[in-house]
Amino acid sequence: MIWCPFGDTATAEAIAAVLVEEGLVACANIIPAITSVFRWQGEVQRASEAGALFKTTQKLLGPAVERLVSLHPYDTPAIIGWHADHAAPATLDWLSAQTAPLEE
Repeated sequence: MIWCPFGDTATAEAIAAVLVEEGLVACANIIPAITSVFRWQGEVQRASEAGALFKTTQKLLGPAVERLVSLHPYDTPAIIGWHADHAAPATLDWLSAQTAPLEE
């Protein structure tokens, strides 16, 4: 799994499409309206953003994060990846099938 905020929904959708087309992720769930509160350059900031949750395999987590970093328009994007402890067998099969060309 990879979590990442974007400045807007269109950017999140465009980058998600690239990652899916390249086989690095099987899908992305985009949440069109989130409010982020964060410290940036010593000041507490608030921003409206779109969030994306990407689904990939354990093997492709690192490459997917690296590609997301290269595509993201922010200077310092908040990209967090982690291994899911449990998933339904059908979900794991689907993830593997969608990313199979890169896993071989």
